[in-house]
Amino acid sequence: MADIVSPEVRSRMMASIKGKDTKPEMLVRQYLHGRGFRYSLSSKRLPGKPDLTLSRHNVVVLVHGCYWHGHQGCRYATTPTTRAEFWRGKIMANRERDARVLSELRARGWRTSVVWECALKQSAEPALGRLEQFILSTETEIEISSVNRS
Repeated sequence: MADIVSPEVRSRMMASIKGKDTKPEMLVRQYLHGRGFRYSLSSKRLPGKPDLTLSRHNVVVLVHGCYWHGHQGCRYATTPTTRAEFWRGKIMANRERDARVLSELRARGWRTSVVWECALKQSAEPALGRLEQFILSTETEIEISSVNRS
């Protein structure tokens, strides 16, 4: 199936997608700040520059977009029909990098949390409540998603 917009328009559309200060990331930041948690943004000292670092709690928070990070089983993680092989390769490389970064962070003793965009779409409150519970707990990792995993 052919793209419905010209290559120039598609290029401009894709270039306008932000990599930081995204809506899901801002939701997480506002919630945590409102609950009294203090964090630093995109620490360059850590592998993968996690979105949020809560040093006091030894927690890093990664906020993943379902499309860009290839969230398996999620309706928001679709493969474009135009240049499908390119996008599959790009998203697979992102997934491999994500796994490597999480492994490196855990090896350094950080507690890791991944919050998927889909968990924040309808009602963010339950997902953010789970994140808050994780931060205050002694658990070592959590993945917050709206995709049912059996």
